[in-house]
Amino acid sequence: MDASNDFDIDWNDRFEGLKEDWDVVQRVLPEGWQEAARHTGALRRTRGFKDAASLLRAMLIHLVDGCSLRETAARVRAGGLADVSDVALLGRLRGCGEWFHWMCQRMNRRLSTTTREVFPGQRIRLVDASVVCEPGATGSTWRIHYMIDLSTLACEQLQVSLPQQGETLTRFEVSPGEILMADRGLANRRGIRHVVEHGADVVIRANLVSVPLEDQQGQPVALLEKLRGLKVGEIGQWQAFMRDEQGRIALGVCALKKSVEQTRKAQRKLLDSASKRQRNVQPDTLEAAGYVVVLTTLTQVSAPRILELYRHRWQIELAFKRLKSLLELGHLKKSDQDGAKAWLQGKLFAAILIETLLAVGEHFSPWGYPLPTEQTAALPVA
Repeated sequence: MDASNDFDIDWNDRFEGLKEDWDVVQRVLPEGWQEAARHTGALRRTRGFKDAASLLRAMLIHLVDGCSLRETAARVRAGGLADVSDVALLGRLRGCGEWFHWMCQRMNRRLSTTTREVFPGQRIRLVDASVVCEPGATGSTWRIHYMIDLSTLACEQLQVSLPQQGETLTRFEVSPGEILMADRGLANRRGIRHVVEHGADVVIRANLVSVPLEDQQGQPVALLEKLRGLKVGEIGQWQAFMRDEQGRIALGVCALKKSVEQTRKAQRKLLDSASKRQRNVQPDTLEAAGYVVVLTTLTQVSAPRILELYRHRWQIELAFKRLKSLLELGHLKKSDQDGAKAWLQGKLFAAILIETLLAVGEHFSPWGYPLPTEQTAALPVA
């Protein structure tokens, strides 16, 4: 028996062994996912693939296993999923972006109901953005806007945009009673106003210029002067206001003076970043690096509690690290914009699929239980 026949038998056996796993995957996919493959354009024609399930399995081989398009095509043929070339697979991938996005949205909604209370009476959402790019001087670059729930660490909202489209809280849907927590890259008046108008609160890192502050009389707050009065490890708290064209919003300013070593580390990071961009760092900016300054609309909550709460924001940094390392999200493999964006959406879909499987895994039984829908009970939390 020749090597090619050995390969075919080996892969047929493997695909047969994975059939039960695929049944589990299908059970956690959102209702209507197969029909959505058609109305989003992923499966307008069945040439090569007999149905949406075969197409999705092929895409997951490429996205999760990290196989090249050529190797994916070989595995797909060996497993009897479809008879397609690597060029045809790339064309299919380009058409799957909206389908991946549709499934991500619905799976996120289901995961968002699996919350445990962290802050009494309010749900906490962590928001951030990250730039990913293809290696090389001419590689595609994209920005991912991401929201997770602090209590479950499940992704709830995500968007993929061009890097020129900046970071802002206005990109996210906000519900009354929530707390949105973000780093200083998302600190601006328009974003804070967006959150407040939807009945939610913010806990957001700030610097000296991101959100201009004023006092009760409408005079500018000399924030750096107030910070200078703090000793190492001491926490300060002040009342201030943010003003925009729609009026004023009351904010609490919570600050902590860093240690000497922490300050030096932060300053070195600023100087290194400025050097790479061939920019100068202002003396006030260097001095402000010695403090953690957090703004919040939770003006009745103590500064120590706000700062302790803000420490949890690191969880979204870890989420990005997992995406970039485990799913190679930071290494784009497509040079054209449509292919790159679809590949990113597919990677994000794979990440949410894994989160969903983990959420139900502890309660899953071989004979099965009906998976809760968005209208019924929440997913059990593992």
